[in-house]
Amino acid sequence: MAAAEATLSSCLEALLGSRSCANRVFEILELLQAEEEEIVLSAIRTCSRLFGAFLERGELFVGQLPPEDEPLPESYSAEEKYKIWMRQRYHSCVNCLVELMGHESFQVKESSLCTLMKFVELEAKYPLVKEEWSFNFPRELLKLVVKGLISTEEDSALLISNFQEYLEHDDVRFFAMKAVAENIGNVMQKTKEPLPVYQKNVFAFISSISMPSNENEIENFLVKHANQEEWKVLKLKEHKRAFERMWLGFLKHKLPSSLYKKVLVILHDSILPHMNEPTLMIDFLTVAYDIGGAISLLALNGLFVLILHHNLEYPDFYKKLYSLLDPSVFYVKYRARFFRLLDLFLSSSHLPSYLVAAFAKRLARLSLAAPPDALLMVIPFVCNLLRRHPSCKVLIHRPGGPEEMLADPYVMEEEDPLESRALESSLWEIQTLQSHYHPEVAKAATLINTALSETEDDLLELMELTSYEIFDRDVKKKASAVPLEFQRVTGLLGQKNDVLAEYFTLE
Repeated sequence: MAAAEATLSSCLEALLGSRSCANRVFEILELLQAEEEEIVLSAIRTCSRLFGAFLERGELFVGQLPPEDEPLPESYSAEEKYKIWMRQRYHSCVNCLVELMGHESFQVKESSLCTLMKFVELEAKYPLVKEEWSFNFPRELLKLVVKGLISTEEDSALLISNFQEYLEHDDVRFFAMKAVAENIGNVMQKTKEPLPVYQKNVFAFISSISMPSNENEIENFLVKHANQEEWKVLKLKEHKRAFERMWLGFLKHKLPSSLYKKVLVILHDSILPHMNEPTLMIDFLTVAYDIGGAISLLALNGLFVLILHHNLEYPDFYKKLYSLLDPSVFYVKYRARFFRLLDLFLSSSHLPSYLVAAFAKRLARLSLAAPPDALLMVIPFVCNLLRRHPSCKVLIHRPGGPEEMLADPYVMEEEDPLESRALESSLWEIQTLQSHYHPEVAKAATLINTALSETEDDLLELMELTSYEIFDRDVKKKASAVPLEFQRVTGLLGQKNDVLAEYFTLE
């Protein structure tokens, strides 16, 4: 280790001191590929100092780099040939650092990333390409960094989290989004099957991007330019276009189920508001809504935004929503979110009575097998539906009552609310819950025995209620004295007339 340190130190001093020692750069590049972690880290630091100094001093060729395997034309001067040669070594160093972003040691990965981003900043200040405009950004180098971050072979979430500080720069974020979109196109077009590791890395990267909400916020740049008036990075619309293209490129490919859920959780508040045309998400959301289960529940949020703000017309929307009501809705992780949205979709007073009655009846039937924490929310939920739609109160005030009903006409298996015959039925299930084992559920179910007030019950707290909270609340209750009827035991074998006492005695 000490010998390697000495070699690196002497190479750096020689290379910075004289061009005659240029070949010693190979010694540094060779140590970048050493097996010992400490030597690699030291070599990375040396490369950072060496090529950082070369960029600042203008020691690297500026312009289109000639192919390395072809002889240079005689038109180049000796100095130009030196700069071309040294830039080729710089190019080799960059490629090595990108490879080291996949090293088994996280310290090596982090050091490589920091060095590459230092080169990005320096190339922006001291461009290696001839400027055609009044601004310049080292896009090709950033593309290599992005490629190293969204690996196809290993989870890069931790390294991506370290990249967040660079994404705070508006120009880095803008060109990184473009680089991700291009990378997704190059990688995913080669396969029709999901690439779970790669797609997970891409999601970790793009979901962490924080977009500006207005143009005045676009002011933090890694690259400073004198004239930026026509620079696309200054335009919020261009940021949104890059953001939109990146997400659409990611979502047009088949995703693993776990990623589907993660995307849908953030879609309505972290993706749709930052798109130029949110309606482009209609296909993705409708496909997700048709999948069923938890994915359909999560797709509701995004659909709600498009229906409310972008005039989306979804055929048979309520029919599909009705079909989502099954016993699993009381146990899924996203139960509170689903019932909040269900409450919103059923809040309009213009909904037909048969539709509201079908939802109320289906919820009542499902409540027979629901846990107490769900019942304490479902019962008031059904009562709120009856308050909003008085024509549905026939379900609890049917002449003759459920006792005279020979059979329940409601068809639970019917997928179409119109054909379910809910309005011909009654909410006998709520009456049945008045005999529930949990006293709070039984008490809540007695609400239908009295005239319902016009004021709706607040469901927000009840939607978040869990069985643990109910249990904790029950345990902390202070019970009053409970009268008990019992006979005192007169002996070890019980009372005198006991069967045991008749046949056995203790002597």
